[in-house]
Amino acid sequence: MKIIGILKEPLYDNRVCMLPFAVAKLVAKGHKVLIESGAGSELGIDNKEYENAGGTLCTSAKEIFAQADLVCSINHMYNGEELTKETGFLGIFNPLYHTSELKRYAQNSTVYSLDLLPRSTIAQNMDVLSSMASLAGYKAVLVAANYFNNGLPMFTTAAGTLKPAKILVLGAGVAGLQAIATAKRLGAVIEAFDVRSSAAEEVRSLGAKFIEVEGYKESQSSGGYAIEQTEEYKLKQQELIHQYGLNADIIICTANIPGKKAPVLIKKKTAEMMKTGSVIVDIASEQGGNCELSQNNKIIKHNGVTIIGNSHFSKSVPAAASMLLSNNYLNYINLFLQEPEHDLIETSQVVKNGEITHPRLQELTLQQTAT
Repeated sequence: MKIIGILKEPLYDNRVCMLPFAVAKLVAKGHKVLIESGAGSELGIDNKEYENAGGTLCTSAKEIFAQADLVCSINHMYNGEELTKETGFLGIFNPLYHTSELKRYAQNSTVYSLDLLPRSTIAQNMDVLSSMASLAGYKAVLVAANYFNNGLPMFTTAAGTLKPAKILVLGAGVAGLQAIATAKRLGAVIEAFDVRSSAAEEVRSLGAKFIEVEGYKESQSSGGYAIEQTEEYKLKQQELIHQYGLNADIIICTANIPGKKAPVLIKKKTAEMMKTGSVIVDIASEQGGNCELSQNNKIIKHNGVTIIGNSHFSKSVPAAASMLLSNNYLNYINLFLQEPEHDLIETSQVVKNGEITHPRLQELTLQQTAT
C-alpha cells in the first residue's frame, strides 16, 4: 500500500489534480489517499464526496507532507515543511523555465513534473500539456471573439453582408490546432503558421491555410516540440508574419519552446499597424510572449488593438480541466506504482533526494551559475 496525498491549490487556481472518481480507483487498488480539506470546494465538490470515494481528509497540507509517499498538486505547494519520510512530489512545475523553484525541495524529496513527458504515443494518456493546451486553444478563441469589435462568421442580412473575420494562428501544436478548429466552427477564415512543415497537413485538414517559411531545421530529439531556428530563418519568418498580421482581425499566439523564452513573432510595429479593434491573444506570455507588447496576466490596449496575455486559459474552465487532469495523474500514478523504473518516470524526474537529476536542468543550472 502507498499513501498518496492530494493538495488544495492556491486561490488563483480553481482546478484540482484529482477528482473523487480518480481517488476511488486508487483506493480500490488498496492505496490510501489523503485529501486536504476543501481541495474541491471551488468546483462545488465538498469533502463528503472525497470521503465517499474512500479518501481520508486532512486539515492541512502539513499533515499530508508528514504522511504521504507521493504528494500530488498542480502548482508548487511545498515550501520547505518538515518531511518525516522520503517523499515524492508530482505536479506540473515547468522546471525548465522556473528552475529556481526547485531549491525549496528537501534532501529526502524527489520531484516529478508531468510537463517533461515526451509527446509520444505511450505517454498520451498522461500528457497534461496536451490536455491543458487543448482547452487553452479553445478558450483563447472565445475570449478573442468577446473582445473583437465585430462578428466572426459571415452574416447575410437584408441590411447587407458582413465579411467573416480573418484569424491568424501562430503555432500549430495542440493549442493552435484547437484554436483553428474552434475558429472554424465559429465561421472565421483562418491562416496558420508553424515552423514545423509537418504541421501543414493537420492545419489544412481543419480548413485553414498553412503559411510556410523555407529553411526550417528540426531535431528528432525535440520530442515533437519546436526548436530554436537560425537568424536567417527568423528574419524571413518575421517579414512573412508581419504581412499576414496586418490583414488579420485576430491573432492567436501559441508558439513556445520548452525551457526557453518564447519566440517573438509579432513585433511592435506589426501590432501598431493592425486595424483598430483587432485582438491579439498571447498564450505564450508566461515565457515572454510571441507578441513584443504582451504582458503576462494582463489585458492592455495599444493603438486601438487589444492584447491579452494569458498562458493558463485552462484555469477559466476548471471543471473540464480537472476532469482531464484527473485521468492524466491517475494514469501516471498507476505507471509509477507498477513500474517505478519505467523510462517515462525517469524522463519526468527532476530532483532525487534534493539533487537535480534531469540532464537539461543540470545544464541550465550550470549556465545560470556561470552567469
